[in-house]
Amino acid sequence: MRLGLPIVLVLIWLVGGAIGGPYFGKVGEVSTNDQSTFLPASAESTQVQNRTADFLGEDSIPAVVVITGEDGKKLTAAQLEKLADLPDTLAATKGVNGDVSPPIPSDDEEAVQMFVPLDSSGDIDDVVGELRTELKDKIPDGTTAWVTGPAGFSADLVNGFLGIDGTLLLTALIAVFVILIIVYRSPLLPVLVLLSSMFALCVALLVVWWLAKAGVFVLNGQVQGILFILVIGAATDYALLFVARFREAIGSGLNRWNATTTAWKGAFEPILASGGTVIAGLLCLLLSDLATNKALGPIASIGIAFAMLSALTFLPAMLALAGRAAFWPFPPKRDDTSHVVPHDLDAPVKGFWPRSAKLVAKHFRIVWIVTTVVLLAGALGVTQLKADGVATSDLVLGASQARDGQAKLAEHFPGGSGSPAYVIVPQDDVADAVTAIEKISGIEAVAASSKDASSGQATVEVKDGKPVYTAPGPPGQDAPTPTVRDGDVLLVLTLSDTADSDAAKKTIADLRGSLTRELGSGTALVGGTTAVDVDTIATSEHDRELIIPIVLVVILIILMLLLRAIVAPVLLIISTVLSFLTALGVSALVFNHILDFPGADPAVPLYGFVFLVALGVDYNIFLMSRVREESRTHGTRPGILRGLVSTGGVITSAGLVLAATFAALGVIPIMFLAQIAFIVAFGVLVDTFIVRSLLIPALMYDIGRFIWWPNAMSKKHVDEHAVAGGLVLREREDAARAGATEQGVPAPGTGLRRDRRRS
Repeated sequence: MRLGLPIVLVLIWLVGGAIGGPYFGKVGEVSTNDQSTFLPASAESTQVQNRTADFLGEDSIPAVVVITGEDGKKLTAAQLEKLADLPDTLAATKGVNGDVSPPIPSDDEEAVQMFVPLDSSGDIDDVVGELRTELKDKIPDGTTAWVTGPAGFSADLVNGFLGIDGTLLLTALIAVFVILIIVYRSPLLPVLVLLSSMFALCVALLVVWWLAKAGVFVLNGQVQGILFILVIGAATDYALLFVARFREAIGSGLNRWNATTTAWKGAFEPILASGGTVIAGLLCLLLSDLATNKALGPIASIGIAFAMLSALTFLPAMLALAGRAAFWPFPPKRDDTSHVVPHDLDAPVKGFWPRSAKLVAKHFRIVWIVTTVVLLAGALGVTQLKADGVATSDLVLGASQARDGQAKLAEHFPGGSGSPAYVIVPQDDVADAVTAIEKISGIEAVAASSKDASSGQATVEVKDGKPVYTAPGPPGQDAPTPTVRDGDVLLVLTLSDTADSDAAKKTIADLRGSLTRELGSGTALVGGTTAVDVDTIATSEHDRELIIPIVLVVILIILMLLLRAIVAPVLLIISTVLSFLTALGVSALVFNHILDFPGADPAVPLYGFVFLVALGVDYNIFLMSRVREESRTHGTRPGILRGLVSTGGVITSAGLVLAATFAALGVIPIMFLAQIAFIVAFGVLVDTFIVRSLLIPALMYDIGRFIWWPNAMSKKHVDEHAVAGGLVLREREDAARAGATEQGVPAPGTGLRRDRRRS
């Protein structure tokens, strides 16, 4: 039993890891980065997206090719002649879905643009890559080409996520390994901890892959990256907690089997409670209307579940087999006094955490007031946070041909070229709709989808109250008619500003308002690239306002149930929120004045909040579960000091590991992930080194037994004060419960002298 059970558990995880490991290379088969797929079906732009293929004939995503002469020179006749043959070449590229438009010259004659429809069901990044290669070889000398538009940005975004499977994972693992080597000074133990994390990730990815394959949720690059980081960080944190308990047991002289079972009993409840709390917080994301947020909840929860399972099965099995050898060459020493709470506050002490406990006990009020002021000062930066959305062109950090191409496009053509706004309107209301559209500034041209027109579009104007459709062609040809589907017409609007600009978003908002006033609510639907951005931002802001309060309430209730108290959980939640606001405030200043980011997605504060609050509760539970355990025996205030000394090392190590793993997200050149990386990494460090190490212990110490109110522990009267340079604990219990008097002196090494009297 003592040998067989650990071996069986290890073999089970080895099989799971062997099956799940290959799925790292298959994630692309079930993931998507198309932003329009993340919106709810009820969103106006989603309704338009679902119907555009009915009018345009194909489900395609446009790529815009921009070609300019060198140094602002006009294109020559010879260059234009050679460019005239380019559409046929591009149309032959695999993945191009339909005819490529002829080169359209700009008014300044310095550039041309072409519209290339790509099959939206194909690998857009591969097709765009082929187009860019073709253009490099086929454009005339003295010209430069860019591929931009929705397809170009989609390709650049996909390429930005390419490092998730390799670079991100390797960076996170190396960072964790280095920290564990420093903490444990052992070559074997870090390997065991990382194996538990990797096996948890392999099995979690296996489950997530098949659920995504079945269409249960939408998986994209940012969710995938967060899953990897979250599992590695959480699994390592839980492993550190178990290792700390195992080290205590081994140091007390227990053999490896008894040490494993003792550690398991001590670690099971806090690991299960902290993991369950994180899962509860993450599942609140199911309330989101955005598919990507909604997917993150269950996906991350699956990862946390396997992180807990690995820390409670695989790691104990490995430590049961390795025993004291896991800590070689520095195994735990018996009767180690470096983690003992000092009984004399004026006497010198050994170890960082006993010194911290001494500081808290002697200057508790100064400590919690100063730390609170420092955190509040950092939180003031929240007023500088610009989390109202960023342009699509700013999502990718570093080089982006699509962004450069869009800038060139805006120099020579209307900014919205290639990324039109679509309006679906009843055929009988076209004239009124066009009239309403013409009242809006920021719209360059209005056309209607038309099968009769060679370009697929017919210009539409209102004359004598009726729509008139025209299209280029030889004299005498019949006027084109709009394509009608289910009694509706698709209007195609070219915006004056680039599709992802604030000006374009304002145009869409004004357009929707004008159409509603002229035609009535719901008569006309506005969609397109800019409308998708507008709807995504609005939905994300709604999610943020809805989910953050719910997460707070859920976690507060769980803490109350775990600690069987009200005061302590409320204080813990307040401290966690303060820590989050400090992280967000400092991050805002860094984003604005150091990294020079243009803004942030509305989901950034939501993700930062969920991770910092949920994971911060982990450390609350690690600390307070031990404090509660010690308080039952020694009283609340000494229990706080003992809990701080016992958990300080593991919480600090866990915080460093989690901060390092989230910081690894910064290697992916996506602004959203870079911002999440900084907010969470900085917030975890603040939570670890300030809130859990100083603020919470000092504040709880100041309040004393009332932190357990209304639990019975709050009714046990404990007074603590310094007498003759020492800390004397005087405990008076109700005479009705006990009538005897007992005075005790602590044994050497217990660290506290107790003076107990019953009156």
